[in-house]
Amino acid sequence: IARDMNDYLAEAVARHPDRFAGFAVLPMQNPDAVAAELERAVSELNFCGALINGTTEGRFLDHPAYDDLLATAVKLDVPIFIHPHLAPEAVRKAYYSDLPVGTDRVLETAAWGWHSEVGLHVLRLAFSGVLDRYPTLKLIIGHMGEMLPMMLARIDQVSKYEIDHLERPVSASIIEQVWITTSGVFTQPPFLAALQTFGIDRIMFSVDYPYAPNPGGRKFLDNVSLSPEDMHKLAHSTAERLLKLDP
Repeated sequence: IARDMNDYLAEAVARHPDRFAGFAVLPMQNPDAVAAELERAVSELNFCGALINGTTEGRFLDHPAYDDLLATAVKLDVPIFIHPHLAPEAVRKAYYSDLPVGTDRVLETAAWGWHSEVGLHVLRLAFSGVLDRYPTLKLIIGHMGEMLPMMLARIDQVSKYEIDHLERPVSASIIEQVWITTSGVFTQPPFLAALQTFGIDRIMFSVDYPYAPNPGGRKFLDNVSLSPEDMHKLAHSTAERLLKLDP
């Protein structure tokens, strides 16, 4: 199924190469096959990297089963985009059940749960030492950093005396290896937090269509206060470099 989806996407990109590029779908339920499919998608289909959706059967990317995938992403010098998905069923039931109809769904997805899941995913990669083992691994996360910008200083403060197996502070490994997109978060406070923590070289403008209206993204760009050079980075040039796109 993953191969068929990637071939289908490659055909769509080939029809409009000036508008589209691709992230590979990977057979995450079959860890023995993911590295080979990433290699094929990048080397043969010219994709920009891969996109995964949350956990797979309760496994995060720090699971040893995905070592070959991470090593292949490093070898190919392409990023892995960690996109939100639902938490494992046991977590969903414990955290988001017994709420009024509708509120359970929105709380476990776009209002909170999706973002906390991705933030936790990245933190596991840092705390487990995976980011130290693969110091050139590149990750992308959306939604203005999935709540991580506001927490990095706190995380460093409470962890520095508790862990001694990491080569860098947790915030350093994340800031050095993670790029974030705006993707539907178009207000100034979270952007300022992201800017002050990750810096302009790690933030890429993105819409979240059809889940967020595009005019909100246009208004955000019109109102954000950046130098022309930094605006170019936010709007397109950082993405062009990271994804190896022709400007």
